[in-house]
Amino acid sequence: MKNPKLFVVSAPSGGGKTTIVKAVLERHPDFEFSVSATTRAKRATEGEGKDYFFLPKEQFEQLIRQKALVEHEEIYGNYYGTLKREVDRALLAGKCMVFDVDVHGGLSIKKLYGNKAVIMFIEPPSIQVLENRLRNRKTEDEETFRRRMARVASELEIGKQFDYRIVNDTLTRAIDEVDEIITRQLSSN
Repeated sequence: MKNPKLFVVSAPSGGGKTTIVKAVLERHPDFEFSVSATTRAKRATEGEGKDYFFLPKEQFEQLIRQKALVEHEEIYGNYYGTLKREVDRALLAGKCMVFDVDVHGGLSIKKLYGNKAVIMFIEPPSIQVLENRLRNRKTEDEETFRRRMARVASELEIGKQFDYRIVNDTLTRAIDEVDEIITRQLSSN
């Protein structure tokens, strides 16, 4: 592609960003998914370079010092971040890349890549709906649930700075809306 773009999808936990990103990648099989780096332990079902790039903490901290990460954050004692070399490799190859990152990561990508980055924030229809979604997926203990919910107000506020805000009241409509934004962005190249 002559002018590839970076499509960033952010949302609070339970907002639907991972599901939306998977649908975008199904609709655009030529896009690359941005695989994050992390210092957390690899799970048995995960593959190196497919789910994450698993790095020792010292190496990750060296990448931070070298400014070799597009964005990074420490969450519950583990680092997560996006390797700049991977993003630049995709762009040089003419590939669009899709990101599933938190709001701070989305803003960092926009700051670094400017108009090449399109940042989209997925909003829940209400805090109560978001709370119900998180509880119903049954993946968090009570402490993790409380920590995730404590971040929601600031994430919603930061989301106001994004290029686009999509309310995920109906998943298929939210997916279609994100896809329409992508299509418009690509046709304006």
